[in-house]
Amino acid sequence: MTTRALSTKKERMAWYLYDFGNSAYAAVVLLAVYSAYFQGVVVGGPEGTRLWGVAVGIAMLVVAVTSPVLGAIADYSGMKKRFLLFYTAMAILFTAGLFFAEAGRVLIGMGFFILAEIGYRSAQVFYNGLLPEIARPGEMGRVSGNGWAIGTAGGVVCLLIILPLIVVIGGHFIIRLSLVITAVFFALSAVPLFLWLPERAEKKPLPAGVSYLSLAFKQLGQTIRVAKNFKEFLKFMLAFLIYNDAVIMALDFAAIIGAVLFGLDQQGLIIFVIVVQITNVAGAYLFGFLVDRIGGKRSLTASILLMMAVVGALYLAQTQTAFFVIGAFAGVAMAGIQSVSRTMVAMFAPAGSSAEFFGFFSVAGRTSSFIGPVVYGWLAAEAALWYQARGMSAVLAEQSGQRVAILSIAVFLLVGLAFLWRVNEEKARTERV
Repeated sequence: MTTRALSTKKERMAWYLYDFGNSAYAAVVLLAVYSAYFQGVVVGGPEGTRLWGVAVGIAMLVVAVTSPVLGAIADYSGMKKRFLLFYTAMAILFTAGLFFAEAGRVLIGMGFFILAEIGYRSAQVFYNGLLPEIARPGEMGRVSGNGWAIGTAGGVVCLLIILPLIVVIGGHFIIRLSLVITAVFFALSAVPLFLWLPERAEKKPLPAGVSYLSLAFKQLGQTIRVAKNFKEFLKFMLAFLIYNDAVIMALDFAAIIGAVLFGLDQQGLIIFVIVVQITNVAGAYLFGFLVDRIGGKRSLTASILLMMAVVGALYLAQTQTAFFVIGAFAGVAMAGIQSVSRTMVAMFAPAGSSAEFFGFFSVAGRTSSFIGPVVYGWLAAEAALWYQARGMSAVLAEQSGQRVAILSIAVFLLVGLAFLWRVNEEKARTERV
């Protein structure tokens, strides 16, 4: 058996640059700019928070339903790059289309975002599927980590490009223009992958009478059957389903919280997200160190407890300065939760089955992540209406609704932590042997 040649530096750089671009989408559309603009301008008031949660939930649900089929296509079609191109183009096109989401144009603002988000999330299935084609098993962690770090830098760079325009010119037109800039940034960063990275996978013939849909459910069923023999892993997955939703909620509503509760303008929100991105990198290194010293479960527990402290401080905070400090700690905590969770999957997966277990982990994350945003958006809107009906001013009612919804993040974290405590890490390590 011959060893497959490693990819070239140029090919890996193309893979890294794609992450550099799609992270800009996450930083601008999901975190710093569009979420707050949609809530406050396109819709306005508590209903903006509700519809943002619904929009995120719809996109996540579509991706959750389609991702097993997309995974099967990625494995068998030998056309990862073609599907990656389709979904990348979809994300870029509708991100640019958000330029037309002016005040009151809710259908465009919501519909184009849902389509952009589906493209962004679906493209990641095929992008991640290229990793085994450019890195051997022993170097996947390093290559993946490099991509994550370069991707984070891409988000910061795009925000720094947009920031001077908002500071010097400002206004809703510039905010809408920033979404076009982000789409162009994403497109230019993605081009090298399609030019420099060859399609190495070969098409596998589908068995007679089998479709991609039936194959996808067959693969998922097989993974579930295998996972049933690893009860500690399943306990961990249950905990992950719950606390991961809290992370999604915090990320998707951070800018809305900043705008509604602390009066941050677009300039302030961009600076806030840059702070979070920087401390996110620091948190990944910190908790990577802790895992080697105190173990996965203890490290993950520490990161969840830190995130609960962040949520508690956020509920009580009254000033913009406090919000920035809280955001810095949130970046550390969320990096710990996300990075240690991935590490624990690697710890619990039996030799030779890591791909199956990571596939299960990925599907589980997508399946759960539509619930939290919908819960948050609904709570914030309903609580605001309740306060307003009892004589509170519209502004104070909306702020109070946000604080009620913030507590729901803590509930997801607490319940997830309770299930995590039931996981026996040592037993899980012995099960995998």
